Amino acid sequence: MTKYIIKRLLGMIPTILIIITLSFFIVRIAPGGPFDGERVLTEAVRRNIEARYHFDEPLVKQYARYMFDVLRGDLGPSYKYKDHDVNYLIGNSLPNSIVLGSMAMAVALVFGISLGITAAVKQNTILDYFPMCLAALGLSVPLFVVAPLLQQIFSMQLHWFPTTGWFMTTGGGGWKTAVLPTIALSFAYYADIARLTRSSMLETLRSDYIRTAKAKGMKNSTIIFKHAMKGAMLPVVSYLGPAFAGILTGSIVVEQVFTIPGLGKFFVQSSFNRDYTLIVGVVIVYSIILVIMNFIVDIVYAQLDPRITYK
Repeated sequence: MTKYIIKRLLGMIPTILIIITLSFFIVRIAPGGPFDGERVLTEAVRRNIEARYHFDEPLVKQYARYMFDVLRGDLGPSYKYKDHDVNYLIGNSLPNSIVLGSMAMAVALVFGISLGITAAVKQNTILDYFPMCLAALGLSVPLFVVAPLLQQIFSMQLHWFPTTGWFMTTGGGGWKTAVLPTIALSFAYYADIARLTRSSMLETLRSDYIRTAKAKGMKNSTIIFKHAMKGAMLPVVSYLGPAFAGILTGSIVVEQVFTIPGLGKFFVQSSFNRDYTLIVGVVIVYSIILVIMNFIVDIVYAQLDPRITYK
């Protein structure tokens, strides 16, 4: 197991380097640039700007310079937000996205697993139909509908929660500002987790070793939580790796609707602004999160199922 962990950690390095390389060349080859705008720059001004940011150098040399900076932990300057570099922009916005994503994932896991297990145990009853109806809604209704709908009901009509704000910012309000964004973002992920848990639990409950446990007279609670749940959680665990990275990128809509100062804003605006360094910087961050989460999933997978071994 230790050898496998070391191999996977070392394997992350070329994966990240390939992602950085592809991202760098794709954004540079794409038409347009960070200094193309409504106002046409004079040739002298354009040459000065290109010299300032080394755009006048060959592309390979620009790549070598950028890669050297990245390996030192410097993601470069932002071409649009000239008062701050990419490290500052990501460092100030990423924690907000991580906190929102973590809270949403926690809510999705708690309700998805608990209601999924209940639906499997109480199959073809109201306790099965109701959670699966919610899951169907979560899969079919997009975020840009769910978020404004929650605002309309719980903020503008019931006045229970504020419409905007974020508790981690100065003057952003209290903990109530996190409730609606968390529910909105967790809804679709609850749907996936509940459906995965239900189907996996049904399959596990029909397996031979569960029938043997029932024949021995074990309590239902012991069978479900001690024996069946371990096997039933394997599909859910494998889903969590890409889901956690996806919940960060998927928070773009929620952050815009609830005006949360997260990384999603820069993810969208950097694409429109052709802010090369910010685009690649955001891609690097999301890629690292995805690679790390998949690595953690593989380790947890082996702990849940002793039949799985890594050599």
